[in-house]
Amino acid sequence: MAPSRGSSLSSHSSSSSEDLAHTTTRSLAEPIGREPSPAFLAARSEQPQFTIRALLVGLLIGVLIAFSNTYFGLQTGWISGMAMPSALIGFAYFKALNTITGRLRESDSSLGRWMGGWGEGFSEVENVLVQTVAGSVGTMPLGCGFVGVIPALEFLLKPEETPESTSMDPGIVEVLAVASEGGGLRLPLSKLILWALGLCFFGVMFAVPLRKEVIVREKLKFPSGTATALMIGVLHGGEKTGKEGEMEEHAKRDGAGTRRRTRGRRGDDEEAEALMGDASPPGGGRNSHDEDERHDESAEHDTKKDWKKQIRVLTYAFAVSGIYTLLSYFAPQVHALPILGPHLANIWLWTLNPSPAYVGQGIIMGPATTIHMFLGAVLGWAVLSPLAKSQGWASGDVGDWNTGSKGWIVWVSLAIMLADAIASLGWLILRPTIWYTRIYGPVVVRGVREKGLARFCSSMIRGKGSRGYSPVDLNDDPSPSTTNGGGGPLTKTGSHLLEPEEEYDAPPSHLIGWKTTSIGLLASLAFCIFAVQYSFKGMISIPLTTLALLLALVLSIMGVRALGETDLNPVSGISKLTQLIFALVTPAGSKNAVVINLLAGGISEAGALQAGDLLQDLKTGHLLGASPKAQFWGQLVGSAVGAVVSACVYKLYTRVYTIPGGLFQVPTGYVWIFTARLVTGQGLPPRVPVFAAAAAGLWAVLTAVRIYGTALKRCGGGAWVDFVPGGIAVAVGMYNTPSFTLARTVGGVGAWGWVRWRKGEGETGMIVLASGLILGEGLVSIVNLGLASGGVPHL
Repeated sequence: MAPSRGSSLSSHSSSSSEDLAHTTTRSLAEPIGREPSPAFLAARSEQPQFTIRALLVGLLIGVLIAFSNTYFGLQTGWISGMAMPSALIGFAYFKALNTITGRLRESDSSLGRWMGGWGEGFSEVENVLVQTVAGSVGTMPLGCGFVGVIPALEFLLKPEETPESTSMDPGIVEVLAVASEGGGLRLPLSKLILWALGLCFFGVMFAVPLRKEVIVREKLKFPSGTATALMIGVLHGGEKTGKEGEMEEHAKRDGAGTRRRTRGRRGDDEEAEALMGDASPPGGGRNSHDEDERHDESAEHDTKKDWKKQIRVLTYAFAVSGIYTLLSYFAPQVHALPILGPHLANIWLWTLNPSPAYVGQGIIMGPATTIHMFLGAVLGWAVLSPLAKSQGWASGDVGDWNTGSKGWIVWVSLAIMLADAIASLGWLILRPTIWYTRIYGPVVVRGVREKGLARFCSSMIRGKGSRGYSPVDLNDDPSPSTTNGGGGPLTKTGSHLLEPEEEYDAPPSHLIGWKTTSIGLLASLAFCIFAVQYSFKGMISIPLTTLALLLALVLSIMGVRALGETDLNPVSGISKLTQLIFALVTPAGSKNAVVINLLAGGISEAGALQAGDLLQDLKTGHLLGASPKAQFWGQLVGSAVGAVVSACVYKLYTRVYTIPGGLFQVPTGYVWIFTARLVTGQGLPPRVPVFAAAAAGLWAVLTAVRIYGTALKRCGGGAWVDFVPGGIAVAVGMYNTPSFTLARTVGGVGAWGWVRWRKGEGETGMIVLASGLILGEGLVSIVNLGLASGGVPHL
């Protein structure tokens, strides 16, 4: 979850007949955006959208991010999509390449003539494709379950939980034989790749029809997607308009594009305040040609200075983090510094991991989230852990997952996660239901009374009441005063729905057709069923696999809406909810219950993650005029490559390192397996039910309070909501050892203090700094992987 980042940007592109200004401005509190104009979209549609160079660079960046995410995912379960750093790295690469080839051409060398114009003309829409492809590759370690579900299946299954199978496949028979003796389903690489490929497509296909609804019609914010669009805009020639985060009025140019109507909505709604596309004739709004030239030269100089500064920050942060990571291989003791004394460190696991990467993660998470995680660490490791140990409820070593308090408090954290997920997802269903009932309920009741049920339904079917569609904002007050006509939502005689409103979208040639979407969705679902059945032959039935897919599609809608409104895709809550549902449909007493539960949860998590990832990127592309079709194909290619790469990287790490072990504790894997055991009726440790029930009840109430506070915050109040602990953040702080949480808290609070000291400036720079810290450790860990596989000793 990324915090809000303030910036004030503008970008410019030109066509042969007009200068096109695409002004971008974002408030410090919320990333918000104005829809692009038809002229802007038309001009952008003429640019090359899907290029091989952008695809290849995106794949390369994505592979590096996949290595990084696998490393951090196996450590703590946390990954990052790295959308903004991907865009920045892609821009810097082509900028540097263009400079190099330009100098070679000036020297009239044969190499310069051969290279021609490599790097020239790298546009904003190509930059969008780079970050889309990179993100689709980089998130696959989580999307395919290689940081949670698969480690749980391979390393945490008990021998008695080994599933039954009627398959005669020699590979399956061998895997089950080994599992029945020592536990764990150690699948070969080929089956892991097939499993990953089966999971990586259907969420992408399902996201396509959601785009029109959530991006074009409802205009959900997708804060990180909007922030990425802002950064790409300034990199490609935008000009900063004052210090970051300030809202600034820009003079309207002559011949500005027509603004869309806002009938039936607030005049200055939140979606109309930041990204704006206006078309103007050459020189419009300027007093003189000389002033225009001076303005352009100044803007170009400031932009060049800004992106070079960001690249320097990224490079220095990468170097510092990389050096630390390399040194930590030879001195692994630095991973657990006893800052509170040897007793608390050795007995109660209160240490500090001073990893720059985890400080960077804290910067991205923000102060509120990291403080809530710290609260979870205190509650779990300073209160519940000593209590369970002293009372004999967890008599083993504190760090033992099975008999120690480490495993005991995971059950409490799991209850908090489930309560938060059920409350949050329940509100996502209830909220639109209440809104539509309030606005359309009286109309339906009046129509039935006047015409009778049969005539009313007949008129609706014939289309008299649904000739058009008007986008809705669920934050609007659905009272008569907010609807046309003042007496209910009546805009025409005999019409019960709002008048249709023109919406600007990409040209038809750049949209994904319904035929492609329908065939692709059905094919991807069928392929997923085949992949799951072949990889886990005889362990989960086709009907249950199909049910898991249907749940994944339904729950991904909730995940997408949550991501669009809050910048948080609750994939962990979605997967846990699926596990809970499957506990009700799996035959009682089945030996396959735990495995079925894990597989179903993994499928739902993959669908929600992929759908949210693509729609976040499509929001970026929509605001910058990129082709949805190009992004769609880029996402498919990236997902396929990412699935294969993630499976291979996972196998590399699990062959070289002990899993679970000191460096890779796979806490998310334990959360998955404990959830499966809980919902399938296995016994709980002593006194866990009492504490888990109390924690679940408390955080169900706190989540409801946060939902209420968030609603008030949209109206200008609710400043107190950040002080209400979030369930997911608290739970993560509980099931991770304090060493990681302390470092993240330092990053989150430190970045907050820095930005306040700078009076709101430099938030984008902090994100770039954090990204460099994360990438530095994630990528240099590949070197450490080679050292470990070669048997290089520690000091």
